[in-house]
Amino acid sequence: MNKIIGMFAHVDAGKTTLAEQILYHTKSIRSLGRVDHKDSFLDNNNIEKERGITVFSDQAVFKYNSSTYYLVDTPGHMDFSSEMERAIQIMDYAIVIISGNQGIQSQTEVIWELLRKNKIPTFFFINKVDIETSNLEAVLNEIKLNLTLDVYLMDDSFEGGNMSPELVEFIAEKDDNLLEKYLENGYKKDLWLNSVRKMIKQNKLFPCFSGSALKDIGIDTFIEKLDILTFTEYDNKVKFSGIVYKVRYDEDQNKITYIKALSGVLNIKEKIQIGENYEKVNEIRIYNGSKFKTADSVSAGQLFAVCGLTSVKIGDGIGSLGKKANYSAVPTLKSKVIFDDKLNPKEVLNCFKILEDEDPALNITWNEKMKEIQVHIMGIVQLEVLKQVVKERFNLLVDFGPCKILYKETILENSIGYGHFEPLKHYAEVHLRLEPGERNSGITFKSECSTDDLTIGNQNLIRTNIYEREHHGILTGSPVTDLKITLLTGRAHIKHTSGGDFREATLRALRQGLESAKNVVLEPYYRFKISADVEYIGKVLSDIQRLNGSFKSPDIHNDKVFINGRGPVSEFMNYNLEFISSTNGRGKINFVFDGYDVCHNQEEVIQNIGYNNNADIEYTSSSIFCSKGQAFLVSGDKAKEYMHCLK
Repeated sequence: MNKIIGMFAHVDAGKTTLAEQILYHTKSIRSLGRVDHKDSFLDNNNIEKERGITVFSDQAVFKYNSSTYYLVDTPGHMDFSSEMERAIQIMDYAIVIISGNQGIQSQTEVIWELLRKNKIPTFFFINKVDIETSNLEAVLNEIKLNLTLDVYLMDDSFEGGNMSPELVEFIAEKDDNLLEKYLENGYKKDLWLNSVRKMIKQNKLFPCFSGSALKDIGIDTFIEKLDILTFTEYDNKVKFSGIVYKVRYDEDQNKITYIKALSGVLNIKEKIQIGENYEKVNEIRIYNGSKFKTADSVSAGQLFAVCGLTSVKIGDGIGSLGKKANYSAVPTLKSKVIFDDKLNPKEVLNCFKILEDEDPALNITWNEKMKEIQVHIMGIVQLEVLKQVVKERFNLLVDFGPCKILYKETILENSIGYGHFEPLKHYAEVHLRLEPGERNSGITFKSECSTDDLTIGNQNLIRTNIYEREHHGILTGSPVTDLKITLLTGRAHIKHTSGGDFREATLRALRQGLESAKNVVLEPYYRFKISADVEYIGKVLSDIQRLNGSFKSPDIHNDKVFINGRGPVSEFMNYNLEFISSTNGRGKINFVFDGYDVCHNQEEVIQNIGYNNNADIEYTSSSIFCSKGQAFLVSGDKAKEYMHCLK
């Protein structure tokens, strides 16, 4: 039985140390490494060793009883949330490690929300119980208050499948059928063990264990019960399918694609379906830390890497799985890359494009107007790591400019956009209806166009034109989002229309529709949770209002105040240090990205960015028509009068 287990935690909770103990106890490694000694098995990158944090998700393989486990160690720092989220989608089970003396922290809640979104069965491990300031009961109460009431401490609740009466009653209370069987027949070992396993799998029960990874307390018990309580059901008798969760390039710039097999069997030299195309698998590797063994085939439930695939991207479904994964960890900042003028910008850009293939959230772009490379990031620490990565891998010395907020734009009302492209021997016309979408919904497209006007092929071409790139807004040139686009009608010419013509007409129609509507700038927001001594309530509430945030009515328990609220990233991104200082280090604040919303200082942002709508040569609302063999330009505000479909 193959089982994929993910390790998740806030920084310094002891996640990598626990992974090290699990590997040592299962005889996967011969000696224990330590993060502070820079010799842990999974943090094998030089950057990870220097910083003492996990930056890249890596896997180890071990066997226990009749199962083969793939243990994946994920980053705990919020700046590497995108790497962590990509790993989540391949997990059969997750282990969330919480420090017994620190309790739930900001990244713990981010992790929990992502695990629930992806419905990953989860175990808790409360670590560092050997420390004097550790409080197991307090952490359990925190989990119940902030994460879930369906948690149960199982350290001493069952041995070899024999469960305590308290655990049986806890389980029975959550299922009417089980409660009835309990009242009728009392305790039957097999019934309750199988029920617990199913409830964990169904995310109805979250087992909790405690111990000390550093002092080797409770590790054997945890491994034994993890093995008893987990199971997988993969099918090897159907067509192969898998999902790409990681991409890396070796020293010779060869692409290595990491895949989770979801069903079936894949053999070496076999051609695998990627979208509508097929590519050959030249080599199959099973990684264990930084080392790997080659294999002739892999089956469902395994993690492996292949060489030979060139077009595949992170999140792609391959084989019989056609869908692509969606990720919610979104960068909110951007920075420009600073490098020596003597370097060729294209060569530097190529290096960053390789990094983008490994981490799509970087969204590397070349700004032609500014002649600069721009990178999207989650935070300052990520920039520091990028700087080291570029130096180590490409021998390039780069720096980064100040971090700037990533703004977006949308519309507040419906409009119709018209686009026509008819230079000599070309022809296409497109009419689009634009409507405001739900906040943080992105761009959606549908067609109401009759096949009498445009063929299905041309309609699909327009759809592709909509999704193939980001589209600039008209206020700041920021990406357009939260937009419902409907194709109403269009026109083609039997002889003169080519695919590129529809691209031109579509982009002009979209731009013209934006110019016909009321637009608004959006900015990223944080959701925050604050706890502090009640004496600081006035100062904290005043700070939130000063920073243009909002909050719900504070909750006061004993001498503590708890405040939930929301505010712009631009205002709160540097508030953490101020908050710690103003509460004399006794307060706690957790930030979670909460999507985009209307910008609180739109006019100031528009003025500072200084975007000239009419000077953006890549985006124009003007249409091109043809009369008597001569092409002529019609500005967007007058284009509707010339449209052929309206005549």
